[in-house]
Amino acid sequence: MRTIRTTLTPEEMPRRWYNILPDLPTPLPPPLNPATKEPISPSDLEAIFPKSLIAQEMSQDSYIDIPEEVLDAYMLVMRPSPLQRAVRLEEKLKTPAKIYYKREDLSPAGSHKTNTALAQAYYNKMEGVERLTTETGAGQWGSALSLACSYFDMKCRVFMVRASYDQKPYRREVMRLFGSEVFPSPSDQTDFGKSLLAKDKNHPGSLGIAISEALEACIKDDKAKYSLGSVLNHVMLHQTIIGQETMLQFQKLGEKPDYLVGCVGGGSNFAGFTFPFVGQKLKKKLETEFIAVEPTSVPTLTDGKYEYDFGDTAEMTPLLMMYTLGHAFVPSPIHAGGLRYHGAAPTVSALVNEGVVKPVSYQQQEVFEAAALFANQEGVIPAPETSHAIKAAIDLALEAKKNNEEKIIAFNFSGHGLLDLAGYQAYLDGTLT
Repeated sequence: MRTIRTTLTPEEMPRRWYNILPDLPTPLPPPLNPATKEPISPSDLEAIFPKSLIAQEMSQDSYIDIPEEVLDAYMLVMRPSPLQRAVRLEEKLKTPAKIYYKREDLSPAGSHKTNTALAQAYYNKMEGVERLTTETGAGQWGSALSLACSYFDMKCRVFMVRASYDQKPYRREVMRLFGSEVFPSPSDQTDFGKSLLAKDKNHPGSLGIAISEALEACIKDDKAKYSLGSVLNHVMLHQTIIGQETMLQFQKLGEKPDYLVGCVGGGSNFAGFTFPFVGQKLKKKLETEFIAVEPTSVPTLTDGKYEYDFGDTAEMTPLLMMYTLGHAFVPSPIHAGGLRYHGAAPTVSALVNEGVVKPVSYQQQEVFEAAALFANQEGVIPAPETSHAIKAAIDLALEAKKNNEEKIIAFNFSGHGLLDLAGYQAYLDGTLT
């Protein structure tokens, strides 16, 4: 019998998160106060984040211990997760390459997002916060934070990008089932949302707009803090349990990946999967190549500018040095709602700028074609976001076939698509644009 699934025991689960900041080729440009253009101080962030997460955001420690309560919660969301080999897909492609995928879809919330949601909810709870406000695109982050708030007995308000709110009704019901309030963004719950609806009552929304609404709701509620599912350093940090597990699993296999692939919206699943390996490559201990995949309709890394920009549309956040399409950018309502963000994480952006990470982009139609092939061969239905990584992995496998090379390709299966069937219906009916 072939070994197609490599697992870890609970005792083997990493006990620390990896922080890439000390290992970056050049220091990360600091967030700036938009009024003074000076680096912000930790106290500037205390209105929206707990002190513990602010400390992690700016930490230069290479590793940060995972609290025991968070480790216990990780067990709830199926950590450690398996590394699985796509043997049927390999056979279908007739490639000499080996294709592996990390199963982050097995979480009860359906994606990798619980890795930081549980950590953020825990740290906020420890500092007496009663309610978290947040945004969500396709709904994976909102579902994860709703689950985490339920676990730690907190309240949660979610502003969901209107295009996804309409496309993915069952994702919002998952959030409500976990006890959250969910509003389509732009909404009538905030001054900023009302101003946009007054101009266009059918505004499709964007992650930048939803972030602005969640921040406004937080600032107006003295019992609340804001929680972000991607982009910021502490979010990337919490996700690195994925890559550390994957590294241990490849050690068990006695193999080293030639390529690591992940989709990128803000960058959290890509960072979590690749950063522990990137750290090893920066220390010249590894030769792996890193591929970041995005939609051609939101070409942040492939066609954006590397410059300071706001993280939200209403210009409420500090200025971040990142690849950006401009904070006023409103993307088309593609089904990969989690990838519809105008910017990318400063850490991911810095690595792209340094040439350590290679970005690529794909059209929605070819992404769904790759997803359908994967589902047919492997029996697992991927989220549209994850399907971008699958498309890139397939292309790499076909390139290995052309060159007759036995490459090892791994991608992060960041979430399942069981609540994305409207997109698959459009693809199967021939109406997907």
